[in-house]
Amino acid sequence: MGIEVLPPRRIATSAKSKIANFRTATQSKDTFLEYLRTEDSEVNGSWSWTNEDLLPTPSEKRTWQAWNYAFFYSSLAMDNWTLGSTLIGVGLKWWQAILSIFIAQVIGASASALNSRCAEMYHIGFPVVARSVFGMYGSYYTVGARAVLAAIYYSLKLYVGSSFVVNMLHAVFGTGFTSIPNHLPKSIGFTTQQMLAFFLYWLCHVPFVFLRPNQLKWLFTLKMCTMVPAMVGLFVFCMVNTGGHLGSSVLPPGVPISSTSFLFLYAINSGLGAHSTLITNQPDYSRWATKPWSSIWTQLLFWPMSVAISATFGILSTAAINHAWGLKLWNQWDLLTAILDRYPHSSARFAVFLCALFWAILVLGTNVAANMIPLGSDLAMLLPRYMNMTRGQVLGLLLAWAICPWKIYASAATFTKFLSGYGLFMGGLTGVMAVDYYLTKGNVFVANLYDGKKTNPTYYYTKGVNWQAYVAYVCGFSIGFPGFCGNLGARVSTTARELGYLGWILAFSVSIMVYVVLCLIWLTQSQRLVRTMGLGWEEKASRVDFEFEREESSVPEEVSEENRSAEKRLGGRISEV
Repeated sequence: MGIEVLPPRRIATSAKSKIANFRTATQSKDTFLEYLRTEDSEVNGSWSWTNEDLLPTPSEKRTWQAWNYAFFYSSLAMDNWTLGSTLIGVGLKWWQAILSIFIAQVIGASASALNSRCAEMYHIGFPVVARSVFGMYGSYYTVGARAVLAAIYYSLKLYVGSSFVVNMLHAVFGTGFTSIPNHLPKSIGFTTQQMLAFFLYWLCHVPFVFLRPNQLKWLFTLKMCTMVPAMVGLFVFCMVNTGGHLGSSVLPPGVPISSTSFLFLYAINSGLGAHSTLITNQPDYSRWATKPWSSIWTQLLFWPMSVAISATFGILSTAAINHAWGLKLWNQWDLLTAILDRYPHSSARFAVFLCALFWAILVLGTNVAANMIPLGSDLAMLLPRYMNMTRGQVLGLLLAWAICPWKIYASAATFTKFLSGYGLFMGGLTGVMAVDYYLTKGNVFVANLYDGKKTNPTYYYTKGVNWQAYVAYVCGFSIGFPGFCGNLGARVSTTARELGYLGWILAFSVSIMVYVVLCLIWLTQSQRLVRTMGLGWEEKASRVDFEFEREESSVPEEVSEENRSAEKRLGGRISEV
């Protein structure tokens, strides 16, 4: 039997009806499981391959225009004030750090643009794109790996944002807040004041878990309207207060690197690694585009420029303050605390409050876009019958407490190194995904992305896994893996450690080269089908519907029959693409 997509269930609108439905659902195990079942998920068979968030985005929800993406990428990129601090710490001059950041973001935006095209044309998110590349079962590793990272970074970003809430409470209540006694053990690395701020900031995230990305355009517009004056204002204050004297770097020493060329490459790779998940996540954003190219040209233009400006302001501001005040600051919240300590009068406190508020909004928007949305999307694919994007985001909100980000920041130095090196594993995934779309001439058989049977003519590959993709992926990260282990404490050579510093660049480029060579020798299942059908560039995307009329005369009968069967399972949603 095929996968049957049921019509959307009728959703009760009144609270009384919802309570009655819930009471009915608790009468038995079967009724409760049916109550939990997500909309548009199939009911027969042992596996479920679709739900409302995995299906292609319907036309009425493709509302993101170019200016929305311009604000989106610019607002995300502005959250990079501290990106250049570590680069100065390893020995670069301030202008070298800025140059390396700009180069890194040009490379990153280019990789991100390549990874956006599939979703922009077919309106499917990262988990479904991963199925087309790594196979129906092979995609579970790629999606699961990103889900784990998204959950961890979601909690860490919550902790970072709560630091600005501490600034706000300090500015409003002064000693009334700072004198709150600490009732938590010192070993936790968290005070009662910080716990209160974390809880308040956590509450601010609650409403956003119930919104889909197409409902969040206003958030990124708000971020831009508040972030620009806050960032410029803090930069101007630092420059005026210090006379613009930068002095020499007083940041802590960085990593030991044997040559200047490796040092510069390390700086570029650090900038790429910091945004490795965003580069991988791009299909989750581009799927909402109203028109082709809307998300591509905007990220190519606005992302590198915005990151460079934000990091430049951070480098110059902290360098000037550190030189003038004899401090070793590198982040904004400590800088705001230092300002409050030196300027306790009401006007300065009000300015700090506004600045901290605007930065808290910036971090919230980044957390929603870079971690909350991807986590919800990933969990919707991993457990599609019972988990949709909203439920996944709610789970992420609860996990934020279980992960205990304050413990990670306080004592887990090795774990934070692990997170910083995780780009090594993301780079290979992005490389394979980006190049696969072009090797298939931009043709995606959307209906077959929801068919997990062995008879799937395109994406079952070998036992559900595209082994060419995984061979290329392993080759990509294996070169830098010894160095990654060295950063975690293993004894490795200097050469291996330095190769580890280039993790994302190596993983991305090597995985592309290996995958192209493998596919020239041994075509994948989907590539063979594209060649058999004689499809041109993005010919599948140009079709108004997916009736597969042309394929009937150019491919074997069993293939065209399978395509028709898959189309029937997904009903009208595919025809809207």
